[in-house]
Amino acid sequence: MTTSTHEYETDPRNADVLISVNGELVTRDKAVVSVFDSGFVLGDGVWEGLRLHNGKLAFIDKHMERLWEGAKALDMDIGLTREELVERLYETTHANKMTTGVHIRLMVTRGVKATPYQDPRATITPPTIVIIPEYKLPTERTLTQGIRLFTVHVRRAPPDVLDAQINNHSKLNCILACIQATKAGFDEALMLDPRGYVATCNSTHFFIVRKGEVWTSSGLHCLRGITRGNVIEVCRRHDIPVFEKDFSLTQVYSADEAFVTGTFAGLTPAREVDGRIIGDGQRGPMTERLQGLFQALIGEECPPE
Repeated sequence: MTTSTHEYETDPRNADVLISVNGELVTRDKAVVSVFDSGFVLGDGVWEGLRLHNGKLAFIDKHMERLWEGAKALDMDIGLTREELVERLYETTHANKMTTGVHIRLMVTRGVKATPYQDPRATITPPTIVIIPEYKLPTERTLTQGIRLFTVHVRRAPPDVLDAQINNHSKLNCILACIQATKAGFDEALMLDPRGYVATCNSTHFFIVRKGEVWTSSGLHCLRGITRGNVIEVCRRHDIPVFEKDFSLTQVYSADEAFVTGTFAGLTPAREVDGRIIGDGQRGPMTERLQGLFQALIGEECPPE
């Protein structure tokens, strides 16, 4: 049976959440955008996944920095200041009386087009901004038992083809990787960079543990992950040797532990890669320790009111 890092506990409250579409709060059945929207027509936009903890948006400054960086690269005006967008996020969660255990998808597209054509000059409206908050927690099984990864033939593109630093709506590269891994009977895809070194997963970032050291990719061919960066920061803060470097699948197969990171689930063990059991196939001590340290960092970032 396959799972994924995004497997979540079903929450009936999500049936009644209000979704923000260009500042208007509507029910799920009325949360729609135009078929001429540039995000629908072309995947032209940027997005962020956020978590609400103790009534606060975790690491919001880092998320806004990444969103604005991607929009700048796409030559796209978000239409709001950072402060105004953060205020709209809080307006949405407050309207839903949400405080914790909430995952939010923030999506910003270039706007509605006069005709379905790629040229940005065909856009005739301000950007489309959608905020979807949901009560969503990862399953305990995922956090403890972990996932199985499969290395796919789909590579991460070099920055002159599609820069992975832009958290854009055009995710076909990652979707194709996910499909291949799923067809092979695994949970998620492990992707290599154009040179054949390990880069990232299709929806998370990848780490291994070898002889007490924590390794992750150089970061040249993966998104600047917020959780990835926070895990690196946590390691340095607690004197855990951590390295951003090139490494091969051979070094993955013989690793003591492996795990992936992402905004939704935090740290998730990876117990198997390409049929090779990692370590003893259980969540390792370093992974478990980092899970605790990362949760402590979130508590520090979002203390109880």
